[in-house]
Amino acid sequence: MFQPEIEEFNQVDTTISQEISPSEENNLANGSSFNSNPIKRDNVNEFIELENDDIKLIFSTQGAQIKEAVLKNYSGLDEKVFKIIDQNQNFSFLFNTNNRSYNSSLLFYEYNIVENSSGQEINFFYEHDNGEVLFFKYMLPRKGFLLKLDVHSQGYSSLLNRSSDIDLNWTLSSLKNSKSQDYENRYTYLNYQDKDQDVRDLSAYSDDDDIDSAKWISYGQHFFNSILIFDDIKDEIQFSSKNLDSDSDNRKYLKKFESMIPIDSNSNGEIKENFEWYIGPNDYYIIKDYGYKISDSIWFGWGIFGWINKSIFFPLYEFLSNHFSAGIAIIIMVILTRLAMSPVQYKMYLSQAKMKILKPEIAAASEKYKDDPMKRQQETMKIYSQAGASPVQGCLPALLQLPVFYALFCFFPVAFALRGESFLWADDLSTYDVIADLPFYIPLYGDHISLFPILAGSTMFVYTKMQGTNQMQPSQPGMPNMKIIMYIIPFTLLIFFNNFAAGLSLYYTVSNILTVLIMLTIKNVILDEEKILQEIEENKKKPAKEGRFQRRLRKLQEAAEQAQKQQNQRKK
Repeated sequence: MFQPEIEEFNQVDTTISQEISPSEENNLANGSSFNSNPIKRDNVNEFIELENDDIKLIFSTQGAQIKEAVLKNYSGLDEKVFKIIDQNQNFSFLFNTNNRSYNSSLLFYEYNIVENSSGQEINFFYEHDNGEVLFFKYMLPRKGFLLKLDVHSQGYSSLLNRSSDIDLNWTLSSLKNSKSQDYENRYTYLNYQDKDQDVRDLSAYSDDDDIDSAKWISYGQHFFNSILIFDDIKDEIQFSSKNLDSDSDNRKYLKKFESMIPIDSNSNGEIKENFEWYIGPNDYYIIKDYGYKISDSIWFGWGIFGWINKSIFFPLYEFLSNHFSAGIAIIIMVILTRLAMSPVQYKMYLSQAKMKILKPEIAAASEKYKDDPMKRQQETMKIYSQAGASPVQGCLPALLQLPVFYALFCFFPVAFALRGESFLWADDLSTYDVIADLPFYIPLYGDHISLFPILAGSTMFVYTKMQGTNQMQPSQPGMPNMKIIMYIIPFTLLIFFNNFAAGLSLYYTVSNILTVLIMLTIKNVILDEEKILQEIEENKKKPAKEGRFQRRLRKLQEAAEQAQKQQNQRKK
């Protein structure tokens, strides 16, 4: 897509002079005051630290940019200091004018530090031989993760003209921060807010690129984020996301994000750009307070699923986690969710009970009209209508539960509060638990055994077994065997959840157990089959009320019968 020549940043030894290649020397010292000897061989790179209560930033005098960002209140793998940026980022302005190029990241800047009541400032400036100056000013508040960056020039108006191209190039190679690199990689992606305030995503699964406008750009690294916010909408931005070392089992970097952002000079012919830059945790309750809707960079699920998470599950878990440990909070959340869904579950089992009672009549009708599928279907619907029952009544409650279950599937991967929280044998509920390491790798499964997915799969098997045993609706000719399909689900949980967050498997384990208990309670205590049978007999005595769905189905069947009769007459 675009291939800017960006310097690879390795750890720099500050005790030795920096060197440049002959090609860079020719480009940067070419007779123009704009490029007149901007880099001297005796320049030495220096590192300067700024920090507040939450973050420590290390700046480099080469390029006047952030080389390291340490989140002070978080730990990485193996309890190490957590760095969201560690020599893996480049932030540079690229100038192209009069067939000459200029890269701000190759220059060595002077600097000064100012401290005031609001925080700390570091001012970088580079002065060309003819007096043109480029300034980078970073402002770090006393608390929080949002810093400000002002970039402006002085005396560049004579150098920049309409044929000049100015681009801001921002690249970041996302660091691996979780045990499960494949799971983390699913939630490591680039997204941005376009001019219509819609959030657009580049693919998290494959290399992707795009060209669009943006108010902010997010380089999401699962539980952490770097978000660059512009003062105004930037147009024609080129975005790129590439997977790195996808075949490696122990990657240091997961993806490389890159954005090429066109920059316009102001009315005075100078550069004047103001940015805000969030570098911190992808914690919804932290990030949403910074405005600009940057919390939309967190994927809660689309449509109603995202609404359920934002409006119900996140506030509920936030409240519970303030009073209980993470594991207990999940269990309580399961109990509350299952109790809230129990009326829906009751409706489903009531419908199943009616279908069980009607099963002998349905079987008799099927046998009687086994050679006439249409008549068999009409008689079946007639029995349902007279009894006040419908197979749809058993399906709708199950469908109503799907948004809740899928919302929870989206909730756990982005629940930052689970990170580092232990429960029972799991030392971190935001990633997989391990009870045994395997000496080999199994495709789709991994190189370890997690216990929570085994429990989730086992309890799901018990539930599907009970459902299969009590399956009340007779199977129809040509229909797939639902019992076999239902048994696939536990196996799927066992395999695919092995690398998922332990909190998700814990939730499904407890949810399956409660579902079985609620099912047994409804079937054996609440539901009275004799009473249901009496109700069905009473309904049969009443004039059948034909619903809209049944009426449409009857008309379709009658039309099909009429068409069949006409076809038979033509054959005669």
